[in-house]
Amino acid sequence: MRDRRPPPPPEKKAPLPLLVAVTMTGTLALHVFVPALAAAAADLGTTPAAAQLTITLYLVGLASGQLVYGPLSDRFGRRPVLLGGLSLYLLGLLLAIPAQSIGVLVVARILQSLGACGSLVIGRAMVRDVSTSPDATRKLAILTLAMTLTPALAPGLGGLISDAFGWRAVFVALAALVAVLGILVLLPETNRHKTPLPGIGAMAAGYLRLLRNPTFRAYVVAGSCAGTSLYAFLAVAPFLLVDRLGRSTQEVGLDCLIVVFGMVAGATLASRLAGRVPILRAARSGNWLCLAGAASLLAIDQAGGLSVTSLIAPLVLYAVGVGLLGPNAVAGLMNVDPHAAGSASSLYGFLQMAFGAGFTLVVAAWHDASATPVAATLLGAALIAAAALRRP
Repeated sequence: MRDRRPPPPPEKKAPLPLLVAVTMTGTLALHVFVPALAAAAADLGTTPAAAQLTITLYLVGLASGQLVYGPLSDRFGRRPVLLGGLSLYLLGLLLAIPAQSIGVLVVARILQSLGACGSLVIGRAMVRDVSTSPDATRKLAILTLAMTLTPALAPGLGGLISDAFGWRAVFVALAALVAVLGILVLLPETNRHKTPLPGIGAMAAGYLRLLRNPTFRAYVVAGSCAGTSLYAFLAVAPFLLVDRLGRSTQEVGLDCLIVVFGMVAGATLASRLAGRVPILRAARSGNWLCLAGAASLLAIDQAGGLSVTSLIAPLVLYAVGVGLLGPNAVAGLMNVDPHAAGSASSLYGFLQMAFGAGFTLVVAAWHDASATPVAATLLGAALIAAAALRRP
């Protein structure tokens, strides 16, 4: 007997451009505020070290929150958890606009980070939900490349806004953007197989299983070092470039833009090499560029030859290495266990931001108006990544 039932409706797919836009918002508030950091410190009457807490603690919140969003989205679905995160993000932005003390601003930044980190985890998880393994690798490479544009474009934009309207206007613009994005997020629910919310013990056990895998461990350590080590430079860039090298706030944004565009070049190279060069070889090549850039900067500063050009050029070389290493590390760790992609995404995000917070704490504590703290921190990060990639 002929089946006269209508065919089932086609399964809705989450459009990649919208996933990219959602994921990019996760670190936007971090990078766009960097050029305004010195102006905010002066206006609030605080020290550079205290102002740098708005970067460091943002990274701490971004790291810790990612461990929670993965399991929550597995249980309740990607879309409602994403909208909840965007709402918390918006609340933190609205609190920052009228802040009259560094304490209030720090609290606002922590709320921003706890809301924004959901975009990072859920964006990667949604890509994995709707993709086969080979297609997921390609889409993750595109996602990583697009995310690289955030730190490339955000500092220049933040510098322009801060110079024209003051540092508070940076948060006004961000709040408008997040509000509009929250309204426009019409993503379908991609989690077709919701799972019970695990207890803390079960969650920790799942993360430990991943960490016991030597291949995952190698790629997650190397990727974490690559992904956030440049935050060490971004956290002190306004003070180093303005106080030591006489740059304006707007020029600081453009200088950061040049450095992070090195990451775009490296990520583009990683995309072109995908499928042609083994992941491990490409990751190691990127790390060699990081080692060369950091060592060069340290040598230049120790020799007393620091200038805008001699600071930016080695950092660009380092950034190209980061752009090449990062996407390959993400592809490598996500392929270790496709059935644990959500946990892998959360754990990678947590470790990446935790490493970044550590790097910024080092340069903030060591801040001496020279490039030595930045260069030494970057060199240390590259050496850790090299050690991790020796025997994955």
